[in-house]
Amino acid sequence: MDTMLRPAPPPPAPLAVLADGLGLLGDAQGPVSVTGVTLDSRAVRPGSLYVALAGTRTHGASFAVAAVAAGAAAILTDHAGRTLLGDPGVPVLVADDARHAAAVMAARFHGEPARALTMLGVTGTNGKTTTVALLQAGLAADGRLAGTIGTIGFRLGAEELRTSRTTVTTPESPDLQALLAVMQQRGAQAVALEVSSHALALSRVDGIEFDVAGFLNLGRDHLDFHRDLDEYFEAKARLFAPGRARASVVWIDDPKGREIAHRVASHGGSRLITVGSTPEAEYVLAGYRVVAPLGGRATLTRAGEALPLELTLPGEYNMIDAAVAFAMLEAVGVPADAALAGLRGAQVPGRMQRVALGAGAPLVVVDFAHTPQAVGAAVESLAGLGRVVTVLGCGGDRDRDKRPEMGAAAARGSDLTIVTDDNPRSEDPALIRAQTLAGAESARRPGAEVLEVAGRRAAIETALRGADAGTVVAILGKGHERGQILADRTVDFDDVEEATRAWRRLTEEGATDAASHDD
Repeated sequence: MDTMLRPAPPPPAPLAVLADGLGLLGDAQGPVSVTGVTLDSRAVRPGSLYVALAGTRTHGASFAVAAVAAGAAAILTDHAGRTLLGDPGVPVLVADDARHAAAVMAARFHGEPARALTMLGVTGTNGKTTTVALLQAGLAADGRLAGTIGTIGFRLGAEELRTSRTTVTTPESPDLQALLAVMQQRGAQAVALEVSSHALALSRVDGIEFDVAGFLNLGRDHLDFHRDLDEYFEAKARLFAPGRARASVVWIDDPKGREIAHRVASHGGSRLITVGSTPEAEYVLAGYRVVAPLGGRATLTRAGEALPLELTLPGEYNMIDAAVAFAMLEAVGVPADAALAGLRGAQVPGRMQRVALGAGAPLVVVDFAHTPQAVGAAVESLAGLGRVVTVLGCGGDRDRDKRPEMGAAAARGSDLTIVTDDNPRSEDPALIRAQTLAGAESARRPGAEVLEVAGRRAAIETALRGADAGTVVAILGKGHERGQILADRTVDFDDVEEATRAWRRLTEEGATDAASHDD
């Protein structure tokens, strides 16, 4: 995290105070004071506590010499790291769970900012970003300045907090605690954040007790990190363990949501609030209907009162996110009228974002959908609005097995599916396309088309060529992202900008052709 997001520096903290009660091995009782906590040896400054953890390739203990040379006052590590360190010349603390210890110590160093904030955490495979944005809008409608942390970056109200590290959904614990301290110092009253499975598995949100936690759904994702779906689910479920949240809002139409609700009810360590489409839920969502061109209405009933829930986002899946968000907002004291008003006006960058192309242009939407479940929901939400053209790619160096499923999910609801590139990373783009294409071909509807177009820019232009006001173009996979990750570099690439430029070029071509015919 860059220095722009550092809070006003707190006074140096005694190492003994930070380590108190954590059961660490080593000598923390000396006169050592800490001026910061970091997992990155390159970010060490004089007085830093350097946290040396196991990485995917190298253990952080390998960088301890450099960290000490840069001024590290002490090192926190695990048992494997201790064997690698030797005598670094500074106190070494050893934890059975060094990530948990680092999170708690970082929170203490920054004065535990989460305790001064209303904390709302959202997990689920799909919909976290949208739900966090909806929460912020509802809090703002109640006059509360709220920060947001997630996939599309960090914001405080309408202000974007720029940082060099915005690609991680939930930052590492020292960066997260510093960010919370920044928001608190700038007047935030609440923070809504996406809590990823990585964050829970890697203890990034340890040391935070949420006022309310929300569960949306579980689908296939991140199986390049988790061994299987069961491990992935158990990581998500950690957010609903005793002591994690004062209240738990759970969408119980999802089978895994039902399991989480059962666990919360069983342990009794959190107030359980259920949302669903059946009468057994406390908040019952029903009567969804489309409001053209990109909106929806539904009724949300709780305690016998029917409330009108409206969004300017399409699709029933977004309405589900809104229902969960509404229940979470009420759980932290936002009045119903304010919550409904905030949800009604909420917009989310890169989430069914409409691209304004002018009169006579097709309806173009850009969305981050990058799982089979999300792709299917996005395409389904556009049914009935016109001929549906979907542009889709899959990321490289990620779960390969979901690629055919994503292709199939797109093709089931599209009149034309264009399979192209997303972020190929180190993989051969042609191989990724072939796997996605196979799934799309297997699910292609009678009379529908499936095309392969190498290069995302070319694919977007292909989708728009021949499109008119009766066409809906869905560009899926990258959403808010402003770069494309290739094998050896990241290049500037924004789906919204590319669609705008492509339509401009095609319009100019059409004007030129018309002029030549007139001649």
